[in-house]
Amino acid sequence: MPFQGGYNTEEVDHRSPVRVIGARRWAALELLDLWSHRELFYILAERDVKVRYKQSALGVTWAILQPFLTMVIFTLLFGRLGRMPSAGEPYAIFSYAGLLPWTFFSTVVTTGSNSLINNPNLITKVYFPRLLIPASAVGAGLMDLMIASLTLLVIMPIYGVKFHVTLIMLLPLVALTAMIAAAGSIFTSAVNVKYRDIRHALPFAIQTLMFLTPVIYPVSFLPQQWRWVLMLNPLSGIIEGFRAAIFGNPFDWQGLAISTAIVAGLLTTAAYSFRRMERQFADVI
Repeated sequence: MPFQGGYNTEEVDHRSPVRVIGARRWAALELLDLWSHRELFYILAERDVKVRYKQSALGVTWAILQPFLTMVIFTLLFGRLGRMPSAGEPYAIFSYAGLLPWTFFSTVVTTGSNSLINNPNLITKVYFPRLLIPASAVGAGLMDLMIASLTLLVIMPIYGVKFHVTLIMLLPLVALTAMIAAAGSIFTSAVNVKYRDIRHALPFAIQTLMFLTPVIYPVSFLPQQWRWVLMLNPLSGIIEGFRAAIFGNPFDWQGLAISTAIVAGLLTTAAYSFRRMERQFADVI
């Protein structure tokens, strides 16, 4: 007599569940996923710092020497010989205040642009939010910025620049600089995976951008009718904010608002573009 109870084995699906890992289009950029992997961000940032100064005789001293020596050169060439205006402030401090955010931005973007192609094993073998790789360059850059800022506090009294309560504004200004640096790092790293021309074009683009940013000159150096063009560069408002905080001058709140809006738009666009290109990383890299 055939067995009437039990299960029909022909209808049982013995296949194990399969999870397909892929990049979502928007999904709020998977911010919760990024937050849950925040420890990995710290690990990657720490690794970047160690690799940068590995087998270096001077180590983290380079974080001080790079902006300091550039300040000396700028002071001699543009301050002494070129008589570049500095809004009535000591040109050495004036240029150093511009070099702090600029050096941070250029270092993060340059390092971050190569972050994905330098980590093919992480991209192809382990799952985690890929956005953390170029973003970790910001964490390493913040360490250099903090060390270089200590030099500023040392040389300010030498040039007779007093400490003002406005120095507190450097904190949100650094956060704003980190956001635009992250935007540049994220976007260039994604494009660099497919088009390796980025590594050749980026140094020239950054060098050109420096002259379009008030690092060695004040915004007032340009004629009034052309200043609005300069303010389309969000680094202009940020650098002017750095100088206002250091010298205790009034802030250009309109310029800072424009810079903040542009930075927010650039960061969102960069992250969205990264997500769209992310699905091709494993195949191309």
